[in-house]
Amino acid sequence: MFGLFRKSPEQQAQDEAKIQASLSKTRQGFFGRISTLFQANEITDDTWTELEELLIQADLGVNTALEVVEKLQARVKKENLKRVEDVRAALKAELVSLLAYPPFTSLEEPRMLTVVLIVGVNGSGKTTSIAKLAKYYKNRGRKVVLAAADTFRAAAIDQIKIWGERVGVEVVAQAPGADPGAVVFDAIRASQESRKAEMLIVDTAGRLHTKYNLMKELEKVRAVCARQVHNAPHETLLVLDATTGQNAISQAKHFKDSVQVSGIILTKLDGTAKGGIVFAIEQELGVPVRFVGTGEKPDDFAEFDPVAFVNGILD
Repeated sequence: MFGLFRKSPEQQAQDEAKIQASLSKTRQGFFGRISTLFQANEITDDTWTELEELLIQADLGVNTALEVVEKLQARVKKENLKRVEDVRAALKAELVSLLAYPPFTSLEEPRMLTVVLIVGVNGSGKTTSIAKLAKYYKNRGRKVVLAAADTFRAAAIDQIKIWGERVGVEVVAQAPGADPGAVVFDAIRASQESRKAEMLIVDTAGRLHTKYNLMKELEKVRAVCARQVHNAPHETLLVLDATTGQNAISQAKHFKDSVQVSGIILTKLDGTAKGGIVFAIEQELGVPVRFVGTGEKPDDFAEFDPVAFVNGILD
């Protein structure tokens, strides 16, 4: 059993820097235009109208955009904010409050084996995210094993093996077409016995013939985890592509209804000029973004930080 895992101040600073560096496109897009709004000499009715429109265009979603503007107007009135820079600071505070979930500590808790289930559609960056997550915790001293439970695509097994070699973690796999539950069972046993692992990250199918079949397979995999390890899976993380915008919301709803998604890994954050999808996900789904992909390299990955994110899109 390992002790409680805590990020050092240096690791925290590294994550914040990665998030802010990945947001250059977003800063140049709609949020850049929002920043320009607050470089004027005064706040007018036109300012509020334009802010509302820009927030919607930045993928916050209509309801969330309206809520932000209404709360901001109420705050400006209540606190009698006169200076444009104070209104801008109040906007940042309102945006952070939309993302202010409790600190992410479930993967830090001491236990014999932590099991993380990764779900998401093919093409979302799922396999790459699994490798990055494994390397993220390996770099912090954890012994990590991967389970190649997307057995419906031979390519998926090959990809996870290649990534396992690249980031230096072991992969438990069977032949294409094998029962995913059997792969997970073997991976759990191997992690507990021969591999002496502290964390098992499970890849799952991203597409089957029907959505119903896919969700049933994922439920079976969850059940195997639960039977073998107490309270497993300890996290079920859904991988979403930030560049798909509002389409990511509909994807997420399907998975959330079936497999009890507990958090989001948002990929390709560096590739979107909008970025408001982060707020839409958390507001419309009630599921927090836990990790973000900040580039193409294995180390381009960070634990999500709301303050760093909001500073990154508006500074």
